Amino acid sequence: MDINQEALALHERLGGKLEIISRCPINSAEDLSLAYTPGVAAPCLEIQKDESKSFSLTRRRNLVAVITDGSAVLGLGNIGPVAGMPVMEGKCVLFKEFAGVDAFPLCIDTQDTDKLVETIALISKSFGGINLEDISAPRCFEVERRLKERCDIPVFHDDQHGTAVVIAAALLNALKVVGKRKEDARLVICGAGAAGSASGKLLLDMGFSNLVFCDQGGILSKDNPALSPEHHHLAEISNPDNLQGSLSDAMKGADIFVGVSRPGLVTGEMVSSMAKDSILLAMSNPIPEIMPDIALAHGAAIVGTGRSDFPNQINNVLVFPGLFKGALSVGALAITEGMKHSAALALAALIPEEELRPDNIIPSPLNKRAAQAVADAVAEEARRTGNTRY
Repeated sequence: MDINQEALALHERLGGKLEIISRCPINSAEDLSLAYTPGVAAPCLEIQKDESKSFSLTRRRNLVAVITDGSAVLGLGNIGPVAGMPVMEGKCVLFKEFAGVDAFPLCIDTQDTDKLVETIALISKSFGGINLEDISAPRCFEVERRLKERCDIPVFHDDQHGTAVVIAAALLNALKVVGKRKEDARLVICGAGAAGSASGKLLLDMGFSNLVFCDQGGILSKDNPALSPEHHHLAEISNPDNLQGSLSDAMKGADIFVGVSRPGLVTGEMVSSMAKDSILLAMSNPIPEIMPDIALAHGAAIVGTGRSDFPNQINNVLVFPGLFKGALSVGALAITEGMKHSAALALAALIPEEELRPDNIIPSPLNKRAAQAVADAVAEEARRTGNTRY
């Protein structure tokens, strides 16, 4: 059987990857009275007097909602919320396995932005955090922004910010390997959707000053009147030399290429046109923008992909479990830019400098130390800035 057949057989056999297990055994009348009526009235009344006690008297303190509308599921596109359920279950499994965080999948049957925001806001009091997943751009930007305004718990769109953090960590280490500085490196991001735009913004905020965005129409330039408002904003904050032209033009002389776009967009010749000791993170899945062997043969020093069968797998699982674990541990009110910076630095630091190599710039996604390292860094940053509930 191939991987798809094996996965289908697994899901059929399990009938779903999650179950709810009680933390409170019921073996006697007293147990029943304490866990349910009449004893349960006491915590209810305490929470009525002080809503913040819901974080100590219920499981809310360690519970994340993993929410989708099914509009951009993996590489499958708009397959709808019900078809997205296996992915949301899988995400919840990763939360538990890697960070001990309880997570619950919610597939909401609307792709109307107003209804989606309203629904999530109305159920948010049941959770300690909201992980938005597989919501299409540009709607995902508005959904996240509006929910952050309405909710007093962390709201995090993993396709944007989880990707950004793991890319930042990989690039920080890759630059050490090739002996370049982030302030000097010229970076091209191919794909200006959710992942690309968030990654670019985080990298700019972390000191990568020479960055160019490209989409299917080529380089994003502020002189292009046809750009959408979001793309115009990206052009305004990037492309300091106001380059124009195609992806091929952007890559000439560039030190770094980050691809979050489509398979096969980059040729060997385009890699050859880059600066010496170039770095390529080609993360289109399952087929990257360029295969690693081709990129390396044309002069790339370091290549990463989203795939597990090549070195340097750039995978969000290194980020979101630990990030939420750290945020929940201190009752963070939001996920801040500083918390994302701290997560990237902690993730990069998991590989000692003496162990950095062209094929070892990022920890393995199966490295369960990553979640705790990220959690500690995120919690410390939240405390430092007073972004905590307790």
